[in-house]
Amino acid sequence: MRGKFRAVAVGAVVIVLGAELVLGWSSLADALRQLRTPHVGWLALAVVAELVAMNAYGRMQSHLLRSAGVRAPLVDHLRLAYAAHSLNETLPGGAAFSIRFNYQQMRRFGASPAIASWAIALSGILSSCALGALTLASALAAGGNTDWQHLVWLTIAAIALIFGVRHAARHPEMFRSPLAALNRLRRRPATDGEDRIRGFVQQLQAAKLSPAHGVMASALAVLNWFLDAVCFWLCFRAVGETPADLTVVLLAFCAGMAAGTITIVPGGLGIIDSALILGLMAGGVAAPAAVAVVVLYRVITLGFILGIGWLSWLGLRSPSRIAQPAALMEPAPSR
Repeated sequence: MRGKFRAVAVGAVVIVLGAELVLGWSSLADALRQLRTPHVGWLALAVVAELVAMNAYGRMQSHLLRSAGVRAPLVDHLRLAYAAHSLNETLPGGAAFSIRFNYQQMRRFGASPAIASWAIALSGILSSCALGALTLASALAAGGNTDWQHLVWLTIAAIALIFGVRHAARHPEMFRSPLAALNRLRRRPATDGEDRIRGFVQQLQAAKLSPAHGVMASALAVLNWFLDAVCFWLCFRAVGETPADLTVVLLAFCAGMAAGTITIVPGGLGIIDSALILGLMAGGVAAPAAVAVVVLYRVITLGFILGIGWLSWLGLRSPSRIAQPAALMEPAPSR
């Protein structure tokens, strides 16, 4: 059933892309002509902006783990950020592969199962909050309507996760009644699994997000998205076009990234691209220029960055790294 659904989804994407290609062939031809002679200096700046954006995401996760007492070389966090991003963007249902790989590597860094799960969940929420904040700021700057309620709920989720984990670590007895009810349904003894839950909750005691690390992680999450948008803006210069107003670019960028969160197509092909192009055109950018900018931006993010990600994945999956000392697989000490 899952295979049939995937085949239907891929077929639908092929049809959509084919229709877009036929209808927008003239604009695409003009855009490709502009891409033949990109401005090397501006192209280099766009690539650097995207590299620094990825660096910010890796540092964000580093701060979350360091706050919980887990320290690993920064280069390992950066390689993990690239590799997990490539898994997420390339494979169908890539988010599941990315989360699993993040978890495995954080365990090798020395994180306990509970700390690794906490860091992955919190980094996802912080990243979503950062995109929401950037969207809100762009909409306010453009004088348009704002969907601030969505950002409020994401912020509440982040706060609830932080304080919920702290409360659970201090009161492990709160799980006894739900566990007993579950075991009654499973026809198991009431205390079955209690030792595993107690051990997991004890590990959560190390999940303390200090104010300094929390502020840095939040700032880096915003910087990650903002520099990604800057790369998009610099692509105007790289293709020889006068850049659109920054608020127009930011709104188009945020719309494209939001569209990418609801697609199962690898890399959001056809979905993100359409949203980016339509967003730029709605802001007054000519169709050939919008297509050229988006094509170059996607070449950088889907070509160059994903290429680095897969090389990082191969490096992290090398036999010498997989055979880690047993000590690294022990839970991180509580403090």
